[in-house]
Amino acid sequence: MQVTIVGLPGSGKTTVFNALTGVQAETGFSGGRAAPNLAVVKVPDSRLDRLADLFHPRKTIPADVTYADVAIPAGAAGEGTVAPDLLAQVRNADALVHVVRAFDGGATDRSADPWRDLEELDLEYAVADLDVVQRRLEKLRTSGRHGAPAERVANALEEALLERIEPHLGEGHSLRGLTLEEDEEKRLRGYRFLTQKPVLVLVNLDEGSLAKAASIEAEGQARNGGPQVMVAALAGKLEAEIAQLSPEDAGLFLEDLGIAEASRGRVIRLTYDLLGLFSFFTAGEDECRAWTLKQGATAVDAAAAIHSDLARGFIRAEVVTFDDLIACGSTAEARRRGVLRSEGKSYEVRDGDVIEVLFNVAR
Repeated sequence: MQVTIVGLPGSGKTTVFNALTGVQAETGFSGGRAAPNLAVVKVPDSRLDRLADLFHPRKTIPADVTYADVAIPAGAAGEGTVAPDLLAQVRNADALVHVVRAFDGGATDRSADPWRDLEELDLEYAVADLDVVQRRLEKLRTSGRHGAPAERVANALEEALLERIEPHLGEGHSLRGLTLEEDEEKRLRGYRFLTQKPVLVLVNLDEGSLAKAASIEAEGQARNGGPQVMVAALAGKLEAEIAQLSPEDAGLFLEDLGIAEASRGRVIRLTYDLLGLFSFFTAGEDECRAWTLKQGATAVDAAAAIHSDLARGFIRAEVVTFDDLIACGSTAEARRRGVLRSEGKSYEVRDGDVIEVLFNVAR
């Protein structure tokens, strides 16, 4: 999973990147020309730690998230002036973390207004998406009239769909709130529209405003929440300092501040919720590992996530819930008590399932 962090200059998005990843990327506006900051973060999950304590595996492998911090100048997203590889980092993201500034000062003289800044960048992305639509429509209205009959039919359907969303983008609206049929979603998938991506809005506070975090989140959700949009608040500078501490010192620091958990875990959890993701596990003496699936995924999807050969030769999955396995103390005891089940291809995997896939290697 890749999450790209965006925001207007001065929003503190690189500071937030440092807080979420524990790296120390240089802060300050780079003009949108430098390479993006990239970091892979292991997803914290106490359940995986408990499984490792139970099985004592040679390897323990958590799921991971890749964060990209992309510097794009204000006003440039829809003008074609951004380096293609930078804009691609945004278009290729599974979700966006949009950092908005709620503190005074910093690298800008503008007043702090997170909701204004959110609207400004959203409008830029709508303009960028509109440009893509208009260029494609221009091509469809010429060369799209040619080709085999099936191609002409597909082009006509695509043209009609783009003509439908064009005024929506022209009015500055995102595509997230647009109701689309499943076949229409598939037709648009290749465009990787910026305004169609799930977004977590992170309101960047100063430390003195942390007491207002809950009310700010509620206000943001009321004003901007909707399909595939969540709002959360954090003190980016403070969280970046915490990220440099040892786990023990960080825990004490958070306790002193009255903060329940560091933002890294919370942001990952909210991003999972936005994307409809969850974790299942494989566990044994060789390896304990967390895997990521989308809600509604089946046992054969889980097998494919582990290895394509397991999906091709799938026979059945042996499944036990995390809670049941911990209560039993071993897979053998879970089997003896009847809480370890055999499930077929169509079984819908649930968050926390511990799975062993049985498969035929000859297939």
